[in-house]
Amino acid sequence: MMEENISAIATPAGRGGVAIVRVSGKDALALAEKMFTPVGGVRVCDFEPYRMYPGKIDGGNFSDFGLCVYFKAPASYTGEDIVEFHCHGGETLTRGILNQTFRLGARSAGRGEFTKRAFLNGKLSLASAEGIADMINGESEAEVKAGYLLYNEKLTKKATELQAELKTLLAGIDVSVDYPEEDIEEQHIEELKISLIALKEKLSALLAGYATGKKIKSGVTVALCGKPNTGKSSLLNKLLGYEKAIVSEIAGTTRDAVEGTIEIHGRKFNLYDTAGMRESGDKIENIGIERAEAIVRGADVAVFVADASQKLDEEDGRILQMLAGKPLIKVFNKVDTVKDDTETDADVHTSAVTGEGIAKLKELLYAKGFGERSEDAAFLIERRHYDALKRSEEALSRAIFACGSQPLDLIGIDVKEAWDALGEITGETATEAIIEEIFSKFCVGK
Repeated sequence: MMEENISAIATPAGRGGVAIVRVSGKDALALAEKMFTPVGGVRVCDFEPYRMYPGKIDGGNFSDFGLCVYFKAPASYTGEDIVEFHCHGGETLTRGILNQTFRLGARSAGRGEFTKRAFLNGKLSLASAEGIADMINGESEAEVKAGYLLYNEKLTKKATELQAELKTLLAGIDVSVDYPEEDIEEQHIEELKISLIALKEKLSALLAGYATGKKIKSGVTVALCGKPNTGKSSLLNKLLGYEKAIVSEIAGTTRDAVEGTIEIHGRKFNLYDTAGMRESGDKIENIGIERAEAIVRGADVAVFVADASQKLDEEDGRILQMLAGKPLIKVFNKVDTVKDDTETDADVHTSAVTGEGIAKLKELLYAKGFGERSEDAAFLIERRHYDALKRSEEALSRAIFACGSQPLDLIGIDVKEAWDALGEITGETATEAIIEEIFSKFCVGK
């Protein structure tokens, strides 16, 4: 399969100024010779790698004037020879050039097949490939940064270092098993236990970063909650910067959660404007209130919204009691309708009309969602990586527990299991099913 030339359009579908058709494989340059005529008399076979050449691109039934660039193996993305045709970005034009590569012997690339070849040719690790997908699909600046750290082998490097330490321990276990001397084995087990504890602490520190990484990937879920007519919908619209929620003076207007997404300091926040919480005889409104309570229970941060012109009552107290134990921001809204901000228990006073307090509210949302602002290396964003690290940690816990009560060869089984789990991140022990699943998430052409 790796001997075949593969080809695909590497740019998004649709009209544009430029499109790219990419070919990878051992005969990529020979294919380019058949369909590209450079200007100036230079021959394709004499192309210098990584240099753009202008010329005529043969599209079969038509021609286009564009550029061709050659990436020579192994110093290319896939580790194979790659040729790219940079043509004008018309759909019919681009498709015609792609079809010409098929007629000349290439086949259509599958999803993520260029990156899969890069992985199989040792150009990048499995985790690094997933980082590329996270960068492409990133919906926030922070997710793109985290994807770049993953692509830049940040997690792979740590996993490889841990594997190297485990491999050293496994070698020591093998020696002790092969040359059993009771006093030496007892001393070795004690030293082994100390080393395993230290490794487990490193794994635990890595796992602790997933809480932040998960929120970077999925966003911080924020529930705006409170009684009806406190201005939750107006506040949502102001935070979003456009009219998303219907605003009305009629209590119970919002009967289902209205959502929107914003970025604060490059990180994603998913905002939910929930139905006003109150006792209601309206069956439909009660369904909305039940959904609101479910959203609040699952939210990362709750924003309690009250009317600044009114005193808190028992209904407000009931809502606040429901929010107990959850990261909470108390907002007293509609300050434009009162002369003095008399409520001292508020975290922030806001006005959806004037915009007062909105900037402070965003800072509070960030603080409650992520803590202090920092350019932290949050690169553990994939659930698959978390699960692999967790299994490695659990295997080490079993090995530590077994020290002193089990023979070394049985302890070695758990240590090897910890090594294997880390190999699923680097790709050393990843199954074909895992590899296929990862690359199936890519677009064709990458």
